[in-house]
Amino acid sequence: MIENQERFDQARFNQAVALFDAANAEDPNQDEGQPKELLYGQRMSEMIGRFAPNASEAAQLAVRAQHIRRWTVPRNSYPMDKDGYHAWRTGLYTFHANTAGELMREAGYDDAMIERVKKAIGKRGIKVNPDTQLLEDIANLVFIEHYMLAFAASKPEYDEAKWLEIIRRTWGKMSKTAQAFALSGAIKLPEPLVPLITKAIS
Repeated sequence: MIENQERFDQARFNQAVALFDAANAEDPNQDEGQPKELLYGQRMSEMIGRFAPNASEAAQLAVRAQHIRRWTVPRNSYPMDKDGYHAWRTGLYTFHANTAGELMREAGYDDAMIERVKKAIGKRGIKVNPDTQLLEDIANLVFIEHYMLAFAASKPEYDEAKWLEIIRRTWGKMSKTAQAFALSGAIKLPEPLVPLITKAIS
């Protein structure tokens, strides 16, 4: 439920979320017995509800669609080098934004709201656009709580220096408010990594 003062059509919002979820329910990859990106979208919405319950309609739509249909653009569809990785990530921003925009139009949203959501999902104006920064905050909080530990397990070749770099980079993308939220006990930190997190941000 959106609780801010913006005027909105709850049925239209619900329809857009249902369309996002239906798209992500097609993900053949599973996480905890659910389609991976469907669960990710739900975790993003749950986190924004905890961190920013009065968030804008655009931000709430953007976090739900952050990874929409991601599995259809696999990493190996780009060159398997550093430049290819960055091109893949940049391409995903545009793909997710456009896919979300199409589904929002189907739900009845106008061009102005679609563009606002696309701007956030496309990571445009981070640090200056509130919707974009909020999406970045939520994505990093969700990563820390739900995915950082598994990511660490998948990268046994990373030494402490590499992990300190990753944590500092993640931390640096977050607003001061999100950093404080992460340290307040409001999210579950990955316990085995807490010493590294503490060292990285001290």
